[in-house]
Amino acid sequence: MKLFSINGQKLKSLSTNPFGLEKEIQKLIEDNLKELFNLEFVKSEFSIKNFRIDTLAYNPETQSFVVIEYKKDRNFSVIDQGYTYLSIMLNNKSDFILEYNETKNDLLKREDVDWSQSRVIFVSTNYTEYQKQSVNFKDVPFELWEIKRFENDILGMIQHKNNSDESITITTNNPENIVSKVSTEIKVWNEEYHLNSSRSRPEWVNELYFELRDRILGLGEIELRPNARFVSFRYKEPIVDIVFHNGGLYTILNMKEGTLNDPNNLMKTYDGKSHWGSGDYYITIDRNTDLDYMMFLIKQSYENQKSK
Repeated sequence: MKLFSINGQKLKSLSTNPFGLEKEIQKLIEDNLKELFNLEFVKSEFSIKNFRIDTLAYNPETQSFVVIEYKKDRNFSVIDQGYTYLSIMLNNKSDFILEYNETKNDLLKREDVDWSQSRVIFVSTNYTEYQKQSVNFKDVPFELWEIKRFENDILGMIQHKNNSDESITITTNNPENIVSKVSTEIKVWNEEYHLNSSRSRPEWVNELYFELRDRILGLGEIELRPNARFVSFRYKEPIVDIVFHNGGLYTILNMKEGTLNDPNNLMKTYDGKSHWGSGDYYITIDRNTDLDYMMFLIKQSYENQKSK
């Protein structure tokens, strides 16, 4: 990761300002969980069963817990440590629920949590090639983030993403293996899952999705992030969420009621009712939907996120 400052037509390489202690990284991440990962902070140094979790967080969008670990040691095993923490979580669900409720002064129930979307995020100043390659499987529920601090208080973060063949899996045929045990409950959801979630869905629904997806991604810096329920398109937060149905694409627009300019009155509102996804507006898009007009609405959500 290299960063530069621009002075006219000249580039100047920014020097790194290394972190002195792992705690510096941890404090910075915990103080900015919402901005960095759109997560809620739950607990620092959460101890359970002779293990210590650096940061326990919660994802309100997917209703799942997230473990965050900070590493300066280049020799640690991502696979061993990640699956160990997930195994601890699945075997001690009530402890995680209790910690959340006591810390957040809330009443989260066991059945409210989607344990299948539990995740581990590793944050390190450096990763070896072995560590990067170790997560090159389609079903590894980990994220590897590299963090560097530069002069002038500039921070850089980059995610080392899975670039493997989507058919390669880490699961084994041994049911006693910790990877297999965790993988029976925790899933890594992808676009392919939603595209193939119904055998009776007409092909035009998927074709419509591809056309809309390409238009949304063309708006700018958009991240496509599938989860168990829908495919989310995000900038800082969700812009639009799409649920696959046999009759079309159920589309949730992340705009507060009363803020959307919709002269054709295309969108409906939830009127305060609980629902999947983020935002107060929804519609089912089909073959008769004017995608140009739909993009006019979606772009408002995108511009709203950029202005925050």
